[in-house]
Amino acid sequence: MTEPTIYLLDDEEALVDLHCEVAEMAGFSARGFTRASQFFEQVVNFETGSVLVLDLHMPEMDGIEVMRRLAQMHNTPALILVSGHDAGVLHSAEKLCKAHGLEVIGSFRKPLSLDVFQELLEQYIPAGMPAENAAVSSLSKEISKSSLQQAIKKEQLVLHYQPQVNIATGELSGIEALVRWQHPNIGLIYPDSFLSVVEHNGLMSELTHWVIDKAVRQEQQWQRQGLHATMSVNISALDITGLMLPEQLAELLNDNRLDSSHLTLEVTERALMGELVTSLDILTRFRLKGLSLSIDDFGTGYSSLSQLHRVPFTELKVDRSFVSNMDSDNEACAIVKTCIILGHELNMLVVAEGVENKEQLNMLESMGCDFAQGYHIAKPMTAGDFIHWNESVQQGGR
Repeated sequence: MTEPTIYLLDDEEALVDLHCEVAEMAGFSARGFTRASQFFEQVVNFETGSVLVLDLHMPEMDGIEVMRRLAQMHNTPALILVSGHDAGVLHSAEKLCKAHGLEVIGSFRKPLSLDVFQELLEQYIPAGMPAENAAVSSLSKEISKSSLQQAIKKEQLVLHYQPQVNIATGELSGIEALVRWQHPNIGLIYPDSFLSVVEHNGLMSELTHWVIDKAVRQEQQWQRQGLHATMSVNISALDITGLMLPEQLAELLNDNRLDSSHLTLEVTERALMGELVTSLDILTRFRLKGLSLSIDDFGTGYSSLSQLHRVPFTELKVDRSFVSNMDSDNEACAIVKTCIILGHELNMLVVAEGVENKEQLNMLESMGCDFAQGYHIAKPMTAGDFIHWNESVQQGGR
């Protein structure tokens, strides 16, 4: 396998030469350019695993124009953005990059530390890249409508559970059920790799019913064992236009003798942007049947305030993109704080997802956030592992 290429686009030739040396030390083949026009003339196709270090302030064609052009190409490189402007410009450029569907692995103000640069590149190259590429290739062949239908039929789908804790006490407060595919040949497949196939082939309702059924049965079992925490399940845009879903859920809960207050349905802002009248009908009926409603990924969708005003949510989940950066990004911190205040003013409980370290947890506690979820607390795990984790928390092992 050929080594990945790093492209450097910066109008300061000395910096380009220096960064090329660092890139080669990190295992890349490096190519530097001082003008965007030259870059696009000489580079027509990008190798898999390539990276572009892009200075936003360039003559003739600036970095924003470069990003716009890259978005129209195939197999684009991951980006490292650099700029001599203030942090606000970098943040805006990073958000624009992601809106274009481009991958951003870092953004830095000039001068870019050579140590940080080298470490970033070394971390970006997975040690097992050839094996992973083979797995991805195999994955694309294995995932189809029929294979997913078989996965549901043959019980290859599994649920992993990620805990939510009360920030003030550290006690378990909730559990989010997350679907995985335990493929017999490939191993564990995460939903990012198969949900698009589910949606495009009209299998979302079938998958949602399977997830809710398994989650409700697991919750009922845990309740019998003395583990008391609300179970959260994600539902899609298609689910909130299914007029029979509230009745089906109520029947499922009744059959399992589970109180409806033990189940929370999570809906993203984007899911609410379709048939608003039907969505409001379904979501209001969920609440009438005693189910809790959580608005997920809050702050990343559209018309957030109007959605909060219109839909009877009981919980607000602050998106991980803000929470995981709040200890290093003042803007992200301000957004998290504002979301917490807003949620409480609207009589909602607030969950911060994506908590990655103790400092973030402490900041959330000082802001009065109710609950936290993230890798600092625990990664998603099987039902058996969850029991062991909860026992260790009760014994003070977390």
